[in-house]
Amino acid sequence: MSSDAKLQASARAMALREAIGRHDHAYYVLDAPTVSDAAYDDLMRELNSLEAAHPDLCTPDSPTQRVGGKPASGFAPVRHGRAMLSLANAFSEADFADFNRRVCERLGREDVAYVAETKLDGLAINLTYENGTLVSAATRGDGEVGEDVTANIRTIGAVPLALKGAPRLIEVRGEVYLPHEGFEALNRAQLASGAKAFANPRNAAAGSLRQLDPAITRARPLTLYCYGIGQVEGGELPQTHFETLAWLREMGCRVSPESQRVNGQAEALRYYREIEARRPHLGYDIDGVVFKVDRLDWQVELGQVSRAPRWAIAYKFRPEERETRVLAIDVQVGRTGQLTPVARLEPVFVGGVTVTNVTLHNADEIARKDVRVGDMVVVRRAGDVIPEVVGVVLDKRPPGTVPFEMPQAVPDQADQQQIQALIHFASRRAMDIEGLGDKLAEQLLRSGLVQDPADLYALSLEQLVSLERLGEKSAENLLRAIDLSRTTTLPRLLHALGIAEVGEATARQLASHFGDLDALAEASVAMLEEVPDVGPIVASKIAAYFADDEHRERVHRLRTLGVHWPAVTRAPADNLPLTGWTVVLTGTLESMGREQASEQLAALGAKVSGSVSKKTSLVVVGADAGSKARKAAELGIPTIDEERFSALLAAPAEVLQTLRP
Repeated sequence: MSSDAKLQASARAMALREAIGRHDHAYYVLDAPTVSDAAYDDLMRELNSLEAAHPDLCTPDSPTQRVGGKPASGFAPVRHGRAMLSLANAFSEADFADFNRRVCERLGREDVAYVAETKLDGLAINLTYENGTLVSAATRGDGEVGEDVTANIRTIGAVPLALKGAPRLIEVRGEVYLPHEGFEALNRAQLASGAKAFANPRNAAAGSLRQLDPAITRARPLTLYCYGIGQVEGGELPQTHFETLAWLREMGCRVSPESQRVNGQAEALRYYREIEARRPHLGYDIDGVVFKVDRLDWQVELGQVSRAPRWAIAYKFRPEERETRVLAIDVQVGRTGQLTPVARLEPVFVGGVTVTNVTLHNADEIARKDVRVGDMVVVRRAGDVIPEVVGVVLDKRPPGTVPFEMPQAVPDQADQQQIQALIHFASRRAMDIEGLGDKLAEQLLRSGLVQDPADLYALSLEQLVSLERLGEKSAENLLRAIDLSRTTTLPRLLHALGIAEVGEATARQLASHFGDLDALAEASVAMLEEVPDVGPIVASKIAAYFADDEHRERVHRLRTLGVHWPAVTRAPADNLPLTGWTVVLTGTLESMGREQASEQLAALGAKVSGSVSKKTSLVVVGADAGSKARKAAELGIPTIDEERFSALLAAPAEVLQTLRP
């Protein structure tokens, strides 16, 4: 090819990239398309052809590179240039007023200007640009190190592959999310292909971004809003956060149009109430409003505590409530034979998920709320997690409804109890047998292949593939998961056995007290009562369990079939630093899972509880903590963040000096 032809091809490729970039910006950032789909496709085809003929013309910021690379084998760790901080939460006007007071006092000001932003319910991302070109993208991770998802991020049209007028290096922070319309389209496609629908947009966005195959991410309608910057090298920085958002917008980043500068507490609260009222109509999920001190020099002056800045707060919304109708009330049989009434509802989208079932707990709860079939009820997700019936809308009660009466027994009660016991045995916090869900547990029991949880460890591939709709690959995966579960711990095994009144916390206490299963199985009621928080009723149920020949045979078979666990090192309770403490964990811990944190607390002698009460000694508050943190504040119970929690685990004596209840 002549040099003139080469120059022409290079110039045309550059013109095409610029034109496509302008159209992408108009479509994804401005929501104002400037060209038809057909014309856009023609430009892309021409650029693809040019780059195929002249590979040296293909640049990293070319729009053709959005297709992503080959599937990855995993996600490499990426260290952020500047830490991605968590936010402290406010749950009431009083909480926000306290935050505003602290900010004003530290700055010596009567009023402070904030930037108010919608708190997107998606996945935080860190985009790194060098000389204006996207070079890497990483998830938040633990705030210091995230996962490399660059190939997947490149497939999202709203992510600019190049920035206009960018400094030498800049980290752009944003939130990847799924709009409601895209989420609904994705779930329709999932169901049409026979796959499971996603529970909510946030889970779908997180799962889509963490696909090993970028082609899957590309097929999902992800987008993002940018809300800040991290490390920056070269160039002059804005003086305020609001100017920073405008700067990002000028460089080509998609910034939320809802962001506003507000002066003082009164304007901030007015913005909060306005956004809360508009929340259902935004077209995407938010769970609150983030307020940030506008002036960047004041942000530096205020600093941070642990991993949370003193200059910002997330003011969370109250739980969303919706009305729907009770279609039926069924009674479910638990693993111990307990009957639990469950309301079947007309599907209602509340708190980010579609709710169709909600537990009514017991006969007393039904009677107290007087929930009847046909009633219109108010539903919310407690702590934006667990669906619950708030109450009945009495003026919408149809005529002819009758109070619900709990039955003494239900058909197939024994079968249902067996199924629930098997599901519990295989659950993540028990034996953790991945892939053994409700339907498969029922199949295994009704086919006769499994009559007792121990039978799982005697299953063969030939037996499993004989089950309807269970292919060879799925059967192999299940056998692999069963085999992995043979190595467990004593607390997990005790929890899995389904002993009445023995949950995770009690299982840990029993394991710590007795050290091994044989000693526990031979313990008298009096000996069992010596275990912290084990009273006469619980002690008698544990003793009765191990006195039963069928239960002893189950434990024997589990051992014979290779299930094993290490002995627990017993330590005198009085010598453990957290003996007598009751600790509650709330929110997300970045450095460890909830189970690991509970085990470490138990090893120090603490009792780990799931609810906050006057007996609680300490509450560990992770990211996105909810009502438990608020209740701890109301009761005056000490709270610590994740950094101090890590210090407590590493050097309990030092931290206890300031926390001793």
